[in-house]
Amino acid sequence: MKNKILIYGRLLVALAVLILSGAAFFVRFYPVKIFDAQFTAALQSGIVFDVTLGLVAVLAIIVITLIFGRIYCSTLCPLGLYQELLTVLFKPFYKKRKSTGQPMKHYVFAYFIAALLFGTLLGGTAVLIRMLDPYSIAGNAMSGAWFGLGFVAGLTILVFFEKRFFCTNICPVGAVLGLISRFSLFKIRIDNDKCKICSLCARSCPCGSIDFKNHTVNNETCVKCFKCLAHCNHGALYYGLPKEKQQPFSPKRRQLIVGALCATTLYVAHQAGLMIRFLAAKTGVIIPSGAGKTEEFANRCLNCNLCVKSCPMKIIKPATADVPFVHLDYGDAFCDYNCHKCSEVCPSGAIKRITLETKQHIKIANAVINEDICIKCGICAMECPKKIIIKEDGDFPLIQFDKCIGCGKCAGACPVKAIKIEPISQQVETL
Repeated sequence: MKNKILIYGRLLVALAVLILSGAAFFVRFYPVKIFDAQFTAALQSGIVFDVTLGLVAVLAIIVITLIFGRIYCSTLCPLGLYQELLTVLFKPFYKKRKSTGQPMKHYVFAYFIAALLFGTLLGGTAVLIRMLDPYSIAGNAMSGAWFGLGFVAGLTILVFFEKRFFCTNICPVGAVLGLISRFSLFKIRIDNDKCKICSLCARSCPCGSIDFKNHTVNNETCVKCFKCLAHCNHGALYYGLPKEKQQPFSPKRRQLIVGALCATTLYVAHQAGLMIRFLAAKTGVIIPSGAGKTEEFANRCLNCNLCVKSCPMKIIKPATADVPFVHLDYGDAFCDYNCHKCSEVCPSGAIKRITLETKQHIKIANAVINEDICIKCGICAMECPKKIIIKEDGDFPLIQFDKCIGCGKCAGACPVKAIKIEPISQQVETL
């Protein structure tokens, strides 16, 4: 009964997260900001925007992991949940292979990947970590961006052959939480007296964390999906505190060496992040209101594309080869004066949480009239939401640049395309 509560309880939480994730990306309904609890996004937010809320979220994840183990990976991570769905879908193929239940090898390069990516993030740039961060990839894929779709396609093939190899050997968030879960209170444990060495638990484990022959569980790679509990017919597996006194943790020499090298990698990556900013940052693009400087935004944006999917005007575009971070494109529409949805949903602090009133006074670009094309119709003056375009009879419209925020509505309304919206490198508040 206890195991069933654990199994179905986790499944209900995971299902709720999947529904909320899908709602946020596909129907722009975001009642519970589940993505604010994503590890990398919360850490980034704590560094660049809201120190209190961001770091509290990170601390909460760490505390939960110290108590329950890597439960985050099987309940809150969208990419982890996608992989779990794939393992269910591929179950008939797994059965044909007749797994021996041998534990999956755990490669140490996962720690170096984590040290490198989180080091550069702490140093001031997210350009590397957004290439492997599970939330960033999931958001990229759910928004239809080519990078995310390509990555997920490759991941699907990997899951078909190696189940959750990404979670145990590549994912930077998984590596960090795995290290923490090594010291967690609640773990998957094996009762040696009850175990019949049938290997059912090991064969059901998608992470290859169980060594049934030696009665051990690698709780560092275990994501607490609890599938092993459902497959044990002898009640030998349980999740909880140890029933007997455990041997004190004694790190081996190899582990100390790996830890020292990872610490060195983290320090070097941090210094590199401080010195080498995202040189590919484009100054000739417009970024969402509240994003600040173009260079800073290029370094902070996780490319999760939640703002892309949430924008009602569809002017926020995903990263491209030329502009490797989300940006605005006024080709088909303009920035709605009465909307600040992107600021509301951004979980990483790349776009700061600002009020609608503040947004209506932030200059993100400049509107410039080409008098060689202008026909003096005055439509731009009528359409301007701030009413800062002056049009006298017979004269060209005059834009009050100190009040213009660059929303682009005038350019979209101009019948002869005489108005151009020019980017600025740093957003400022207008009068």
